[in-house]
Amino acid sequence: MTYCLYDMHCHLDRIFDAERVAAEAEERGLAIFCAPVTPAGTLAARRALGRHVNVCVGVGLHPWWIDSGECGEQEVLQAARLIADARFVGEVGLDFGRAHVGSREAQVAAFERLIRDCAERSVPGRVLSVHAVRSSGEILDVLERCGLTGTGSDASCIFHWFSGTSDELARLRCAGCYVSVNPMMLSTKRGREYARIMPVDRILLETDAPPGLDTPYTAGEIAAALETVLDTLAEIRHADRAELARRIADTSARLLGI
Repeated sequence: MTYCLYDMHCHLDRIFDAERVAAEAEERGLAIFCAPVTPAGTLAARRALGRHVNVCVGVGLHPWWIDSGECGEQEVLQAARLIADARFVGEVGLDFGRAHVGSREAQVAAFERLIRDCAERSVPGRVLSVHAVRSSGEILDVLERCGLTGTGSDASCIFHWFSGTSDELARLRCAGCYVSVNPMMLSTKRGREYARIMPVDRILLETDAPPGLDTPYTAGEIAAALETVLDTLAEIRHADRAELARRIADTSARLLGI
């Protein structure tokens, strides 16, 4: 099946009645990168959503759960085991915002462990969706140390929306990374400018839905949010919307393999 829209970062597993939403998404021609936030969530998402061909489930270990203490060394080891043969990884990353910077060392240790495992256990076509808040430089440092940037890497790294500096954006581009754009990113002047100057073959769409975990959200709402992002991208880039949609869909299909 050919999909017309791709949500490249969605917490589908934390949407109420996720299996129904996945089925409705397939009917609408919508493919989804599902980004769990814990290893336990990864296993649950695989059980619930694994039969849906339009859903790709990542291996998740979100920095907020490390910061809260809900995920510790045991969960890091579990995530590392799951990553061994996983094509999709996410949501992982670092968050050095005011609310979470206190766990900086633990976050970096966990993230670097997972990225090293990705490097040592190479899976062709692996895709990572990365959370980066005030930490894009550190994330790029880790990716570069582990050899997951540049044309020689088997992995593709997506910054699940980008809010760093312009220098970090330039570095991200040179590293061959992608940015998935959502309504939040486009709500700021800087975010819109970044979305304007990113190469078209490095831009993806995302929703980061649902607004609150374990709440209702429909496939129609996912599609509408993606269409709104696409409208705004076409406007700020002065691009033909249909052509832009086609090129973003082609990139997404290549990354997800569906």
